[in-house]
Amino acid sequence: MSGGALAVRGSGAAPGPLLLLLPLLLPPRARARMHHLLLKDDVRQKVHLNTFGFFKDGFMSVNVSSLSVRNEESVGKDSIGFSLDRTKNDGFSSYLDEDMDYCILKRSLSPSASITLLILDFSQNTVKMKSPPEAGTQLPKIIFTNAKVYQDLSDPKDPLVNNQTHEKQDSGRSMRSTEDLQTSAEQTYSVYRNKGAISFQFSFNISTDDQEGLYSLYFHKCPERDKQKSDQRFPFSLDIEITEKNPDSYLSAGEIPLPKLYVSMALFFFLSGTIWIHILRQRRNDVFKIHWLMAALPFTKSLSLVFHAIDYHYISSQGFPIEGWAVVYYITHLLKGALLFITIALIGTGWAFIKHILSDKDKKIFMMVIPLQVLANVAYIIIESTEEGTTDYGLWKDSLFLVDLLCCGAILFPVVWSIRHLQEASATDGKAAINLAKLKLFRHYYVLIVCYIYFTRIIAILLKLAVPFQWKWLYQLLDEMATLVFFVLTGYKFRPASDNPYLQLSQEDDDLEMEAVVTTSGVMENMKKVKKVTNGSVEARSEWESTA
Repeated sequence: MSGGALAVRGSGAAPGPLLLLLPLLLPPRARARMHHLLLKDDVRQKVHLNTFGFFKDGFMSVNVSSLSVRNEESVGKDSIGFSLDRTKNDGFSSYLDEDMDYCILKRSLSPSASITLLILDFSQNTVKMKSPPEAGTQLPKIIFTNAKVYQDLSDPKDPLVNNQTHEKQDSGRSMRSTEDLQTSAEQTYSVYRNKGAISFQFSFNISTDDQEGLYSLYFHKCPERDKQKSDQRFPFSLDIEITEKNPDSYLSAGEIPLPKLYVSMALFFFLSGTIWIHILRQRRNDVFKIHWLMAALPFTKSLSLVFHAIDYHYISSQGFPIEGWAVVYYITHLLKGALLFITIALIGTGWAFIKHILSDKDKKIFMMVIPLQVLANVAYIIIESTEEGTTDYGLWKDSLFLVDLLCCGAILFPVVWSIRHLQEASATDGKAAINLAKLKLFRHYYVLIVCYIYFTRIIAILLKLAVPFQWKWLYQLLDEMATLVFFVLTGYKFRPASDNPYLQLSQEDDDLEMEAVVTTSGVMENMKKVKKVTNGSVEARSEWESTA
């Protein structure tokens, strides 16, 4: 059974029932650029530890304080190690997992690959650094702290128990200079070993423009080719700390503009909310309750963006967020998400505009959407507060994507039902022209929702994968701009106005209800409604004729 946990210094284990509330109470350490990942008895073959975009003069520091394997005798040669992969964007990697038996540690590297491998040898207590010779200056030089390199790379002798023993056994070996290390494709370094766990430290600096890019750090545990051994899944435990920093920010290259971006978009949402309030005050006679609910949405969105910007500001300046600001952001984010889907569903059902109560069918939609939204926000918060390398991260990430799509699909049902109702009414009701106008409006709104979902959930994500690493903030910009446009168009289509076809149904339903009351009252029991024909035309007014 694999397991992973985010180690937070000074924090104890939380009781089981509080696990869902824990992300709301703890600072989001995962988005801090000082990571501490602790894995216990993990059996995964590949663990994505982290991805970070570096500009020139940025650096990464990695401290593997403890790495151990339960059944060390089952570990073969070149079976455990790390890979550092450099790409220009999220969409493409320099190597692909072709099948489950594929292991980058045991394959010869392509000359065009921008990969550095760190292959561990538990029997010799060494780590071999390997990279394509053709890479040259395209990859940064990795520096090992307090480690020595062997002159004879092919056959390091005498297993080492710790650094002190290594210094005694290796005192007569000649050491390579720093210049020689840069030109060699492979170097072997000693590692520290204590009670079966090895530890070592390494770091690198981005010294040239050619070395800029998106760097991903992976941990690999390769299965043995022998079938008997391949069935034995040997668990490993890993305690690792990672620190990343660009010249002036702890944020990744594509995230540096985000604080200013979020503040700017918050101003636009606040401005749109203010304009909407002004419209409601001018059209008080045509305002419904749903209009005030729509007014709360841009202000909640604006607050969420402000707190998000503050959260990123502290991450940028000190490498980790302030707990209070992070919690406030999560609360406003949850309220914004729930309010958005509830408002769309209420507009689609015609609540307050057409009817003052929800039907049983409508209530089922809300009983579905609201729990899904809560689950989606919980998944988002857990993702933001969990290290990428934990086993829970992938599960919650997939759950968030699935639940979000279910929410988006569920809010389309009320609009579809309204369209079907108006289509039936247009065929049977005498007010065909008005119903057709309402039908056209609902169809436009349906297309608007589909375009919004399609753009923010698919197009923007594809753009995020395609753009260079330093332009990843364009994904957030397009997502926020699409949301703003969706808010504005929704407000325009369902604005409080006497000539809005969406609002006319309520008035006509009132007339029909009043007519039903009059015709069924005891006073008018012997009366019937007739139309007077004058000069071959039907007058607009109606008269009542006694049938007594």
